[in-house]
Order: sequence, then C-alpha cells, then structure tokens
Amino acid sequence: MKLRLVALTAVAASLMAGSAFAQSSTVNGAAGGAVTGAIVGGPVGAAVGGVAGAIAGTAIDPPPQKVVTYVQQAPATEKVVVKEKVAVGVALPETVVVTPVPENPKYAYAVVNDERVIVEPSSRKVIQVID
Repeated sequence: MKLRLVALTAVAASLMAGSAFAQSSTVNGAAGGAVTGAIVGGPVGAAVGGVAGAIAGTAIDPPPQKVVTYVQQAPATEKVVVKEKVAVGVALPETVVVTPVPENPKYAYAVVNDERVIVEPSSRKVIQVID
C-alpha cells in the first residue's frame, strides 16, 4: 500500500512539474492528468491526476515567436521604473501602462526598468522578459 501511495505521489508531482509546459489549457491538463493517474492508480489516481493536471494546465502558454519579434521591434512605449523586481509570473503594478499586441490580444507588452516584457493583459502577469 505504501509503495502504491509513493508511486502515485511521484506521478502527481511529475505531472505538476512537467505538464505546465506541455499542456495548453486547464481542460487538457485535467484530462491528461486523469488518464495518467487512472493508469497508475485506478479511480483514485484518476481523481488526483485530474486535479494535478488542471493546476498545471492553468499555466499561460508561452508567446509565439511572432509576438516576441513584434515586441522586440515595436517602438518603445512609455518607459517606467518600478521598485518591484520584474519577473515571470509576477504581476506588474497598476502604474505600468501595458500596450496590446496587434493581431494577438492575448498578449500585451511594456518597457519596465529598461526591459521589454510580454504580459497577460487581464492579470498583468509577466509571461516573458525579452533579453
């Protein structure tokens, strides 16, 4: 019984770590996690895997190269300096104006602390910092 629990925990942990990059949505994450969990742990594994997959599936998709190229070449928006560290997953302060990416409203960008960042407009969370 302990071995089965350890195996199930390991599978759930690997789903949470690896699925964030492989899954494109919560639905896909939940479905993939449930299938994997069911194979390893039966009905209980399906429930645990579905939850783990759904959590991992909520990660925002990385922006397509077309969006990255646009942000690299776009005219500089209002440059803002903030005290907070600008990092992936961290929301920008309300004082930072984000500019929508034309042709792809799923993404916006800003220039913060002399760095161009791609953000998810509704949450203002940084998706990628452009080098």
